[in-house]
Amino acid sequence: MRNEPINVWSYLEEYEEKEEDILNIVKNVFNSGKLILGKNVELFEKEFSNFIGGKFGVGVGNGTDAIKLALLALGIKKGSEVITVSNTAVPTVSAIVDAGYKPVFCDVDLDTYNLSIENFESLITKKTKAVVVVHLYGHPANLVELRKICRERGIFIIEDCAQSHGAKLNNKFCGTFGDTAAFSFYPTKILGTFGDGGMCTTNNKKYYEKLKKLRFYGMEDQYFSKIDGYNSRLDEIHAAILRFKLKNLNNDIKARRRIADKYNTELASTDLVLPVELKKAYHSYYLYVVRHKNRDEIITKLKKLNINLNISYPWPIHSMPPFKNYKKGNLKNTELLSKEIFSLPMYPGLSEDKIDRVVSSISKFI
Repeated sequence: MRNEPINVWSYLEEYEEKEEDILNIVKNVFNSGKLILGKNVELFEKEFSNFIGGKFGVGVGNGTDAIKLALLALGIKKGSEVITVSNTAVPTVSAIVDAGYKPVFCDVDLDTYNLSIENFESLITKKTKAVVVVHLYGHPANLVELRKICRERGIFIIEDCAQSHGAKLNNKFCGTFGDTAAFSFYPTKILGTFGDGGMCTTNNKKYYEKLKKLRFYGMEDQYFSKIDGYNSRLDEIHAAILRFKLKNLNNDIKARRRIADKYNTELASTDLVLPVELKKAYHSYYLYVVRHKNRDEIITKLKKLNINLNISYPWPIHSMPPFKNYKKGNLKNTELLSKEIFSLPMYPGLSEDKIDRVVSSISKFI
């Protein structure tokens, strides 16, 4: 149907294809007699950690909790400064604040939209104890240079991998470079469930043991709390669904990359600034983000053609009331990008017909 709506993301095609499998998975969990912290969570923690080449995984309630607990596991003094970017989703920063730390906003590079190493170095003070580095849109941040600086200065690295399942740098998966890492399994993610879910990963056994306590009221055994903790547990239903979907994750990422390749080829002659994939990086394309000075006009025109685009993100975090008083560097790139970036449809179930409609519609007036 030529007038069928095209959205940036949809789970409906995937669910239609795998409905029987998903419903059987849910049925099996219900029949197991175990709904919280059972065998599916334990197995998924191992299977996902193995997938990224890491040692330990701890399933938690959502991606925001994953960032918060990944920070708290490191034992950083409350009130310390944590550098991160403003060109990200709110949870990246709200998790830092909720954990008791002070975010410091760093600018981003104009090619990958990830943390600027140059600006990062200028923001380091004696109060800087950690950096939450975001692998935005599926392209890995510059972890090689960042790790050198952080090791020299004694700064912890927490990777925000909510958008970078399967992304790599130097053939090493995102989520294995830092001291701890945080993943989200929100439905829109590259690996998403049909609800909420998250995971912390680490190669450090001490942090792993602490993370297990932090997610469950500070307990090792039921009813006895050893440290201050929280209630943030990945449940059995979502863990079971994620175990099933993990088996196809590589194919899903390949599908995303095929869509990106087609966009790259078909839109090369337009005035859009297309995404890049730097040398030694492997982009997993959570989103396909482009830039144009007439963004709002383009979005309006495409909406009239039943093609619904999205802006990730129209407002930098430092411009929002809860966060505007925190320290920041020169954020000129962040502020420029917020006025120009927008996302084209990108998900594995996107049909060739819909991709062609997007490309032809854009090409008519850009």
